[in-house]
Amino acid sequence: MTDRRESDPDETIASTTPTELKDRIDGGEGVFILDARSEGDFEEWHIDGENVEIVNRPYFQLLDGVPEELQAELPDDRRVTVLCVKGGSSELVAERLDEEGYDVDHLERGMKGWAGIYEYQELDVDVREPRSDSIAAQNAKGSGGRRATIAQYRRPSSGCLAYLVVSDGEAAVIDPLRAFTDEYVQDARALGADLIYALDTHIHADHISGIRDLADDTGATAVLPDAAVQRGVDYEQPYETVAGGDTLSVGDIEIEVIPTPGHTTGMTAYKVGDVLFTGDGLFTESVARPDLEDPEAAGDAARTLYESLQERVLTLPEDTVVAPAHFGDSATPNDGGTYTAKLGDLVERMDALTMEEDEFVEFVVDDMPPRPANYEEIIATNLGRQDPDDEAAFELDLGPNNCAASEEALTN
Repeated sequence: MTDRRESDPDETIASTTPTELKDRIDGGEGVFILDARSEGDFEEWHIDGENVEIVNRPYFQLLDGVPEELQAELPDDRRVTVLCVKGGSSELVAERLDEEGYDVDHLERGMKGWAGIYEYQELDVDVREPRSDSIAAQNAKGSGGRRATIAQYRRPSSGCLAYLVVSDGEAAVIDPLRAFTDEYVQDARALGADLIYALDTHIHADHISGIRDLADDTGATAVLPDAAVQRGVDYEQPYETVAGGDTLSVGDIEIEVIPTPGHTTGMTAYKVGDVLFTGDGLFTESVARPDLEDPEAAGDAARTLYESLQERVLTLPEDTVVAPAHFGDSATPNDGGTYTAKLGDLVERMDALTMEEDEFVEFVVDDMPPRPANYEEIIATNLGRQDPDDEAAFELDLGPNNCAASEEALTN
């Protein structure tokens, strides 16, 4: 084992940005983290990965030095990255480790900084179906030209996914997060498009929706499924509703509306060409949990979900690209880091999609994970019954999404 270095009292404690830490993890580097938050915060959510080792010790246990039992767990031959909630306590802990001779840095802005990472990646899909019989559309179709650019946004800290659809100078965002509304606008502008729609697939329980902020900032039309509005939406801003069979035009493409209730009564999928934005109805590693709208009706909701999947999703071509609103720890990314899958591939590997109804319901309701943190307040906010400021809204949706049913029980 390598001897620890001598500490330099005049040396400033090194820091690392959330993006730099993410790059180290994505690059396959062996990362060791000392998480100095409370045990409860750690258990609720923490940084994970195949190449990540992590130890949790609350910072107040480390203010007088590094206990011997912790020293036995820390590596002598590589860097230790210390993190906390906001970055202040982790720097103090890193100083104590530095005094003991460890190679150490701390995470700038802590887990709040980690929650601010938001990644953009264009999907490798072609949308070639024009919305009209115009000469320009026919020419584009005949030449095989791409009708739309579709990008996926990923929030690694929570597993939330959102989408930007751009065609012929117009753009729509599907399931936007309030914390990142500026990014959607900037990216649409970079692609030469004006944002005209901001759509939610349902009333989210894990993050604060950005459709109203985008409407306020850009003049885009906020769109909700009609069945979601019936839960008691009360917005000061104007919005439009859509129902099954409706379409929305964006440039040269159309967004088709497909109701898929089950996760919630208003759960709705949107389809653009061969891409199906499934919201929380179907993920690449699991199906939705049915208890976040009405825990007492979870069994009935699971049966509704089964019908939606069997009658409205699994009847689509097997080459349909499923683009969900979340990914979990067991989801496998594509090359480039995106989370999508062909529908036929999901049917082959996901037991839940080939079960009989009673078996499906039993699996879905039997072993659900903990509900998302603050989910009742988040739902109330997304219904318009609460109005937290930006900082409070960001705090509300920290942590994992937990919107899927048990992944281990549902996949091969």
